[in-house]
Amino acid sequence: MEQSMSVFSLIANASIVVQLVMLILVLASVASWVIIVQRWRLFNATRAQLNAFEERFWSGIDLSQLYKECQHNPAPIGVENVFTSGLKEFGKLSKQSPDEPDTIMEGTQRAMRISISRETEILENHLSFLATIGSTSPYIGLLGTVWGIMHSFQGLAMMKQATIASVAPGISEALIATAMGLLAAIPAVIFYNRFTNRLEQLVTGMQTFGEEFSSILYRQTHRMKQQKKGNE
Repeated sequence: MEQSMSVFSLIANASIVVQLVMLILVLASVASWVIIVQRWRLFNATRAQLNAFEERFWSGIDLSQLYKECQHNPAPIGVENVFTSGLKEFGKLSKQSPDEPDTIMEGTQRAMRISISRETEILENHLSFLATIGSTSPYIGLLGTVWGIMHSFQGLAMMKQATIASVAPGISEALIATAMGLLAAIPAVIFYNRFTNRLEQLVTGMQTFGEEFSSILYRQTHRMKQQKKGNE
């Protein structure tokens, strides 16, 4: 009896529908943990890169030198892409419309906003899948439980004398589906909330940098305009 009531024997003896539900939940759990590990590494790398870049940026380094360093980075992420896209657009517009600082800054800010949007899309990629697993896994497990209990009572109806020993295995295998659904859902929900919070922090950091960088470039455009008037 102990062997027949073990978890593995209950799974092996479960009905096809319940086994299919369990398989779906196992695959969902594995997929969610793969996403969790991958997102965890990406968020940590983005945060570390944001802190290191801001420290380098505010150290007084020449912007052109910092731009070259970012260009040589084989895998720029996060705020580096915001900086390079903004400075690149700034240089292009400065040559085309040197006497129009507002036009220059409008284009520069638009380029940085687009870059922030792209970085946000990269960071939030697959997070919706975690949310889906977290919200649907308990219901999928419940489906397996309901089906297993129905199957158990159908078999019980064919017996002349019902005992706890005859009912327990069927109900136990059905409840395993609910447990597996919760095991798949709980980590997905926890890490989805965690990643959503970190995503908001990183996006806010990039937006703040974009505003500060815009202020620096705006002052530079007015100095360029004043210098040009002085030369004339």
